[in-house]
Amino acid sequence: MIQSILKVKGDILVSLGQTFYMVIISVVIGIILGTLIGLVLYTTENPLFVRNKVVNKIVGAIINIIQSIPFLILMVLLLPLSKLIVGTKIGSKAVLVPLSIAAVSFFARLSEASFSDVSKGVIEAFISTGASKAKVIVKILVPEALPSLVRNITVTTVTILGFSAMAGLVGGGGLGDLAYRYGYQRYQSEIMVICVLILIVLVQGITALGEWAVKKVSKK
Repeated sequence: MIQSILKVKGDILVSLGQTFYMVIISVVIGIILGTLIGLVLYTTENPLFVRNKVVNKIVGAIINIIQSIPFLILMVLLLPLSKLIVGTKIGSKAVLVPLSIAAVSFFARLSEASFSDVSKGVIEAFISTGASKAKVIVKILVPEALPSLVRNITVTTVTILGFSAMAGLVGGGGLGDLAYRYGYQRYQSEIMVICVLILIVLVQGITALGEWAVKKVSKK
């Protein structure tokens, strides 16, 4: 078993790097765009801001459509878009497009929920002082929702890590691809076990880091 693992040590490191590449970039895109979309969903629903049912329904419907498609199917459907954006339908770059879109839609709903949990009384009190809506968002809404947002970033990262394991089915690389090629196609179950153990460690590490970050921002 040890000899088999040593033989593919280089492949394991490459696959780990590919997993980090896919997850980090897609999660960063998901956080940035997902937060903005979450703000749109929240502010267009809340009468204290710029309530707009048409915009809210359209944006919400798009998010719901994306979330209703299983990621494996979404990944295949978006391969032509990957070709258009990154110039290829295979490899980690190609998988970045569906992963990022999945991350954006997933985090958008979570961030909307985080903003909705902020006390309306606090927001109303700040608005009554004559502060602009933009200032309320920056000074009150986002800081108050920050611990929940950080917690949801952890959830999103773990989810996208799980999605990235499917990348191997379209030649995207990563630990999932390695586990499939060696563990399933070549019947080297020990390689699959190693990949699973690495993923478990990554999830535990991400969760622990997220809990630490939540405690840090909650103290401020």
